[in-house]
Amino acid sequence: MKSTNEYLIPFIGLKLGKHQFGFKIDKKFFDHFSFDEFESSDILAEVVLEKKSTMLEINFKHKGTVNVPCDLTGELFDLPIKGNIKLVVQFGDEFNNDNDELLILPHGEHQIDLSQYIYEMIVLSVPHKRVHPGVKDGTLQTETLKKLKELQVKKVKEVEKKEDDIDPRWDKLKQLLTDK
Repeated sequence: MKSTNEYLIPFIGLKLGKHQFGFKIDKKFFDHFSFDEFESSDILAEVVLEKKSTMLEINFKHKGTVNVPCDLTGELFDLPIKGNIKLVVQFGDEFNNDNDELLILPHGEHQIDLSQYIYEMIVLSVPHKRVHPGVKDGTLQTETLKKLKELQVKKVKEVEKKEDDIDPRWDKLKQLLTDK
């Protein structure tokens, strides 16, 4: 992933307090990460960076839609998503991002790249099972569903089991039990 200047926040020149940033996330954003599960996206990500004397607190929030295929029908639809994450940035001797909620930057750093955190927040907010809303309420009409209705079994015939249809070999086995 190449770093883009759009998501780099230079925090060294900011005053203490809260600062808001907004980002419009589309398909190009996910292309930088080689992520191709979304056909398109229309997401607004809001970032509130609170600068304190010894650390930064960053709150990420997003809301929008992603165009994805339905897991049941394969039809594309716009799935509404939203989510938020919090990140604490502290300063130390070396870079460390092992913890999901804590980032340690070296003392000499003067900017932070938010693109990875925005990407993870959006991707993790998409549910594992994506079902078209038309499937849930029964209003989805597709060629596949029409063909399935045509091929659907109309009536199930019940086969009655008659005692006369018993295999004669079982009778011989039953005699073994009664001949004792």
